[in-house]
This record gives sequence, structure tokens and C-alpha cells, in this order.
Amino acid sequence: MYDTILSPIDYGGMQLKNRIIFAPTTFGLSDEEYLAEMERLAKGGCAMIIIGDVPVAKSRFEKSLFDKKGFAFYQQICEIAHKYSCKVCAQLHQTDTDMMSIIKCIPGMLMKKITPDQLRERMNDAVGPYITKMSQKKIHQIIAGFGKAAVLAKQAGFDMVQVHGDRMCGSFSSAIFNHRTDEYGGSAERRARFAVEAVKAVHAAVPGMAIDYKLAVRQENPHYGNAGVVEEELAVFVPLLVQAGVTSFHVTLANHSALENTIPPASHPEFKETGCFLKFCDEVRRYTSVPLCGVGGLNDPDFVEQQLASGRIQCAAMCRQLLADPNWVNKLQSGNAAKIHRCVRCNKKCLGGLIAHQGTRCIYDALNAKEQGSI
Repeated sequence: MYDTILSPIDYGGMQLKNRIIFAPTTFGLSDEEYLAEMERLAKGGCAMIIIGDVPVAKSRFEKSLFDKKGFAFYQQICEIAHKYSCKVCAQLHQTDTDMMSIIKCIPGMLMKKITPDQLRERMNDAVGPYITKMSQKKIHQIIAGFGKAAVLAKQAGFDMVQVHGDRMCGSFSSAIFNHRTDEYGGSAERRARFAVEAVKAVHAAVPGMAIDYKLAVRQENPHYGNAGVVEEELAVFVPLLVQAGVTSFHVTLANHSALENTIPPASHPEFKETGCFLKFCDEVRRYTSVPLCGVGGLNDPDFVEQQLASGRIQCAAMCRQLLADPNWVNKLQSGNAAKIHRCVRCNKKCLGGLIAHQGTRCIYDALNAKEQGSI
């Protein structure tokens, strides 16, 4: 009944055992809890896990491939996933946060005069000036970092790299943030240059390795997202990225607005439907034949099977649904689809837990633990 979901695919030059991918996710967990989560996901049957926000330089705030401890941690993730024939993808990114804007907010945060939502708003307001004023010397250093990080990712055991098109790449792409007057700003072609050169750096550093690109699409009428590519500019961006070396696209809504937009609950005014971001895949398909991975409220296996079987998308990415039931794929394989814990897109313990600094969790955690203990 779920023949397409469970079928293997050549995903941009890399073989996946089925069509289900765990989407890049911020967890906010201890290392021990995080590694246990990775094992649950890999053991549950998904074909690939995308590890989110792997920095392309040394970092004081995130685990980095550029230091021994961080490199060893990523190695451990790959080793765990590979035990279950699950591939691992490193989402390479460079933050577009102006750290000075955060430092200026620290007194207000300590005195509780600035809320987390207000901090996020101020950080987003600082992106435009930060991107616009960045020196070309720093731009070139960051672009080179993508290539260096790709080499380290391959050495650590990653099977694929994804260039994050919604952090610095997305901000350079966006006319909302990018007001540069040099070759990295202005026209769509020039605003695409940073992302294109980042992809080229990866391609040159690890020739033959599959390169995914998280393509962040900005929607207008109504407006959602501030970074990324407006739909009318996909005709420019997509061919340039493919020519640079992109072998597949992970298509989603652009960020730098409320988190409830990119992680929409079932009550969202615009993105409440199952497969809420797949319409962006339809637009991207007009300009390329490379595999597309869709995402956005994909919790119904019948719906996912239909989208894959029709060729609308080649893979389906999930975060919340695989947190709700890591054994989603295994249950389909064993004919137990009716026993899947269906994500209700409540955002209570996943996004809500992360915001409350309690870690990304799920309302089904106790049920999953009980189920795991009975196996």
C-alpha cells in the first residue's frame, strides 16, 4: 500500500533506502539525550537524518567540525545512524546574526525588559545592516569556509551536505535584507551570488559528493518570511544553483519571521493544511529536474504516498511527525499504519519546549517510551 514511500531512490547521486528524511531540527538537549534521539530516529526506519546548523567555522555557541570535540561528536552521530543503514546529511550554515545586536540587548534581557519575542525581532532587524555592510574580505572567508566544512563533514562520516539557504545564504538572497551595491547585491543574479559561490566551494572541495540545498521561499500576498527567494525569482536562482553543483532541493518557507510560520500549527491561518509548503515545490519544479524534498505538516502516510507516487516530490521530510512516532517507517513496513501516533501539530512540547528551554520534545514521549520498552 505504501510502495513508493518504502522504495529506494537515487537522491542526487546518493542512494536512499526509502523516501523519508528527518528534517533539520534544533533540539536543545544534552549530548546524551540528543544521541539517544538520533538512535531512535535511525532505528525507526527513516532513510536519512539531516543534522541542522553545522557551522562552517569555529564556533563558541554550536558544535563545530573545526574542533576535536565537535568533530568527534559528529562522528558519533554518523556511526549511530549507519548502524541502521540510515544516511546522515550535514546542514552547513553561517549565521547571519549580528552578535553586537545581541550584546546590546543583554542588560534588558537580564532585567526582563526585553522578551524572547522582542529579542528575535531585534535580531531580525539587525540582519539587513549586517549583510549590507559586510566586507568582501569577510564574504570570501565565509564562502571558503563552506568548502573546508564540507571536507571535514565527509571525513567525519557524513554522506551528504546541505547548504543552508535560509541563514546567511538566504539573507544575501533577499531583497528585504540585502541592500548592497556591489556584485553581491542588487539584481536577483547578484543576490544569488553568495549562495552560488558557497555551493561552488562545496562542489570543488568534495567533488562527487551529493549537495542538497535548503531552498527558502518567501511568500507574498500574504507576506510570510523575510529571507530567501521570492517566488518570482526562482527562475533565476534555481538554474544558477543547479549549475553551481546542487543535486537536490529541500524546499520550504523562508524564515526570519515568527517561528510559528516555518513550524506551523494546525490552527495557522495560511499553512494549516497537510503538505502546506508543497506548493513551493510545484514552482521549483518548473525550473529543474533534480530531486525535490517536500516538507510541511506531512503526518498522513496516505497523503505522503500520493505525493510521492505522483512524482510531485521525490522525498518527504518530517520533524514533528517523526518525533511523535520515530517508528513511522517501520510501522508502514510491518503493516501497522493504524498504530502510528499521528502528529496533531499542536506545537506544545516541540516548539513550545524549545522556546521554554526544556528541549524539543513531544506529547507522545511517554507513549513512545512505553512502546519501546515492550519491543
